[in-house]
Amino acid sequence: MKALFLKYKAVVKFILTFLIVYGALSLLYDLYLRYSGSTKYYPDYFTNLVARQTEILLNTVGYQSQILPHPNEPSMKLILNGKYLARVIEGCNSFSVIILFVSFVVAFSGKIKTTIVYILSGSVMLYVVNLFRIVLLTIGLYHYPEYENILHTVVFPAIIYGMVLLLWVLWVNRFSKIAQQHE
Repeated sequence: MKALFLKYKAVVKFILTFLIVYGALSLLYDLYLRYSGSTKYYPDYFTNLVARQTEILLNTVGYQSQILPHPNEPSMKLILNGKYLARVIEGCNSFSVIILFVSFVVAFSGKIKTTIVYILSGSVMLYVVNLFRIVLLTIGLYHYPEYENILHTVVFPAIIYGMVLLLWVLWVNRFSKIAQQHE
């Protein structure tokens, strides 16, 4: 058993580190969600912020958009050119995806400064890509409502998770300790 553990020590370390970081960040995020509800930033600050930024971007590209608190659930209604098209829910704020991204990068850590810079810049990129994803999804739903299912469940998740995968591959191949060992 000890020989097996020693042989796969790096894998075990990666898995344990990933699970611990993912669990800790998920717990912190859950606490944030549990205690962050307010009437000013409904349903929570970050979901509200994403909804407002989506509204601004849609207005910037020539649509008339409006967000309103949903009366029956913790979400923001997204209205485009007078038509209620979508809800911005907690899952739309990209934090769950960012937690997944950060956990992987920490588990495949590199130099501390590089790791921190990569986590911060990658998180910002994921947040921005997510905003554009919501904007494009909303425009797609407005012009092509018959494709709602494929847009929402296939195309747009592929964008955000594809971005995560690209960032992970870049991290492992260029900045992680593994990449540094092969230089």
